[in-house]
Amino acid sequence: MSMGELIPHVLGLRAGEWAEVRSESEILGTLDATGKLDGLPFMPEMLQFSGQRVRVFRRAEKTCDTIGPYASRRITNTVHLEGLRCEGTHHGGCQAGCFLFWKEAWLKRSPEPASAPADTPTSTPGSGAALLEMLTTRLDPTTPGAQVYVCQATELPGATAPLPWWDPRQYLRELRTGNVRLGAFVRSLALSWYNALQRRLGGWEYPYVAGKLERTPSRVLGLKPGERVRVRSRREILATLDTWRKNRGLRFDVEMVPYCGGEFRVLRRVTQIIEERTGRMIHLPGECVVLEGVTCRGYLSRKRLFCPRNIYPFWREIWLERVEVPE
Repeated sequence: MSMGELIPHVLGLRAGEWAEVRSESEILGTLDATGKLDGLPFMPEMLQFSGQRVRVFRRAEKTCDTIGPYASRRITNTVHLEGLRCEGTHHGGCQAGCFLFWKEAWLKRSPEPASAPADTPTSTPGSGAALLEMLTTRLDPTTPGAQVYVCQATELPGATAPLPWWDPRQYLRELRTGNVRLGAFVRSLALSWYNALQRRLGGWEYPYVAGKLERTPSRVLGLKPGERVRVRSRREILATLDTWRKNRGLRFDVEMVPYCGGEFRVLRRVTQIIEERTGRMIHLPGECVVLEGVTCRGYLSRKRLFCPRNIYPFWREIWLERVEVPE
């Protein structure tokens, strides 16, 4: 019997509980020849967290589909851990900063610490890192001799199953697992029903996001990490969008509306990300930044309500204004 067969694959972890990342050897014992468990890759960026105790951010009962149709997909026995995002170090320096998916087989339940745990030093990956490194790329089927990247985001279709938006069980799971509090749950569902009625009657959905321009403007601020910015008002941002709700190809999503008027710090500039559909590294034209603590919360999105993935939205500098900090 292999080590992977001895490790429990179902823990039933809930949001807020503590878990410990298993050792490298234990995790490798759960993977198949392609470095996956249930179709989900364990990436070399994740090895550094072996042995660390981390709180469960949310249970990943589902995830948004960023490759196929605009919808959600079902995933099982998986969680997101607080603060653990992909740094892209083994994937060409991808700057998307995706939340990592953790199969429960890669974790073990841990008691809540009596006090806040001290910063745990990152583990030094062992021999398994070289094996996982080889699995981060594969041949591009459309271009002879070229390679594309393989990561959790590119492989999600094989690790998940279709999930119809009208299945009520998905929403109850979000409430039962502690992913969503009751107040936010009721407000989001009520708004979803209101918007469904508006679509039927031909009215405006809330929040209203639409543009009218044929050619969109730009503005360069030259923002740097750590600088403080204010997100412009929704009205100001809508004035920069085309009929596809985009500014020079970058979409302004409804999940970005709640941040309008707020002040945040620039986390980093984003110039390249892996295109999840193809696995190719693409370079983003024009200025683009992500902001600290500003993520898609899944409270306003149609057909992907309560998605726990917390993706960083990308911001054009024309949607922001620098906040001058007095000396």
